[in-house]
Amino acid sequence: MRILITAGPTREYLDDVRYLSNASSGQMGYALAHSAIQAGHEVALVSGPVRLPPPEGCEVYHVETTDEMYAQCENLFPECDGVIGTAAVCDYKIKTREPGKIAKTGEAITLELVETIDVLAELGTQKGHRWVIGFALESQDARFNAVRKLYSKKCDAIVLNGVNAIGSNENYVEVIDQSQETVATYSGEKSLVAESLISWVQAHIAGK
Repeated sequence: MRILITAGPTREYLDDVRYLSNASSGQMGYALAHSAIQAGHEVALVSGPVRLPPPEGCEVYHVETTDEMYAQCENLFPECDGVIGTAAVCDYKIKTREPGKIAKTGEAITLELVETIDVLAELGTQKGHRWVIGFALESQDARFNAVRKLYSKKCDAIVLNGVNAIGSNENYVEVIDQSQETVATYSGEKSLVAESLISWVQAHIAGK
């Protein structure tokens, strides 16, 4: 298969210096890319800013903003068999980016934010015969929110993990499929979790 994988955070600039982002390290996405290559698949990795060497043998596309990630994915997706969306995409961006650097005035400032494009949901609407696997990182009402995302993003399955996964070498995940049931759980180092997830995708999603 040829698999599209998104990884890492995105950045949304407030001015030419400051930005909104998150603490995603990209480790899970990069581990999945490595495991997919080891399993004999081609990988197109679309990565936000991270401090990780790309896995040997995969195509890497570096992006920064959410719009850049979506544009790159939209271009690559038609030539892929499926997508695994692990990227921690910014949900909001400033409505109007300020030129230069916002100066301190000693007063409080108000930022008007608008939602960014939902990269995985947009790919889900375009999937056709392709498959879509999403990741849901939740801290409250985790299962409810994961199932909601499963359907709103038109995923074939969604991988639920918690905020403890951010920046950690280990992860605990639940795989929830269209039945809304947990059909697999994996824990341990992210490299081992990635191997198990790729095996699950091969057996239960890609073969359909």
